[in-house]
Order: sequence, then structure tokens, then C-alpha cells
Amino acid sequence: MRPVWLFLQDLVEDLDAARHGDPAARSRLEVALGYPGVHAVWVYRLAHRMWQRPGLRIPARLLSQAARAATGVEIHPGAHLGRRLFIDHGMGVVIGETAVVGDDVVLFHGSTLGGKSMRRGKRHPTLGDRVVVGAGAKILGPVWIGDGAQIGANAVVVKDVPAEATAVGVPAVIRTRPAAAPAAELVEDPAIYI
Repeated sequence: MRPVWLFLQDLVEDLDAARHGDPAARSRLEVALGYPGVHAVWVYRLAHRMWQRPGLRIPARLLSQAARAATGVEIHPGAHLGRRLFIDHGMGVVIGETAVVGDDVVLFHGSTLGGKSMRRGKRHPTLGDRVVVGAGAKILGPVWIGDGAQIGANAVVVKDVPAEATAVGVPAVIRTRPAAAPAAELVEDPAIYI
């Protein structure tokens, strides 16, 4: 079992991730009191610990559903979320049971890490570190999203996305960043593709 002080360290990292990811966030207190995406991640952390004990799976699911009702964010307690996940605005975000999310990931409202099969086993996406998923984007099936990739707003991704690439459109197509482009021209906001 993980020591309590490490659990508290994760909570502080979540606050700092929100402050770093949202220029409107003024303080840890503001984030702790008023950011439903952060609240959803915190409840997930508790529900996930419960989910790992077979006798607590039903209470873990009920807790996750209570968090969904309160925050508008649905995170299955069986999912594996990395450190410093920031869910901006939160409403409508869905993270499925077999999803794996790396560290320093940003998910915008309405994004889905969902399945496209009713079979048991791995059926949800795996996101690497530093991935940004734009508003309304849907990443479906057991696909891999590489480190530093960006998923444009409202994109529908059903195939792997390489590291540092941008996926846009329905169905999503890959746009790689040109190697010769100056740093100022790099795409920082996938929402520009809507």
C-alpha cells in the first residue's frame, strides 16, 4: 500500500498541473475549490485504489458514478492515469476501463478515451506522456498515442498516432511537424484545426 504522504504529494502535483495548464488559475486554493476536473481525478485516485481490491469493486464503481454526477467527468476506476493529469473544464470527459494515460497529459472538455468493441480485454487507448487532447476529440479502441502528440478538437482517432505528431479531422489524419519550422511556428493549440 502506498504511504499517505505520497498520496498527498500526488494531490499537490494535480493542483500545480492545473495551475500550469490554465492561465486563469490564480492559486492552489482556487483550483482545489473550483476545478471539477481536478476533483474528478482526486476521486478517481481513491476509487482506483479501491478497484485494486476485488471486494471493493462495487463501492469503487459507485464512488466513480457519484464523482461523475458531481463533476460531469466519468473516469472508470480500472483505468490507469499517470501523474499531473489536467482535465480542463471537464464536462463530458470519458475515460474507459482499460485506458492508460501517461504523465503530464491535458484533456479538454468533451474528450473521450473510449472503446469500439464489446469484447473483454484491452479496448481503450493508451496515451503517452505530454499528450494534448482537444475539446470534443474521440480516441477509440486500443490505439497508441505517442509522447508529445496533439489530438485536434473534434478529431476522431481510430489509428495509432506517432510521437510529436498532430492528428486532426474525421477520421483523423496525421500531420507531422516540419523539421525546418522555427520554434514559434510549432502548433501549440490543437483547437486551431476546428
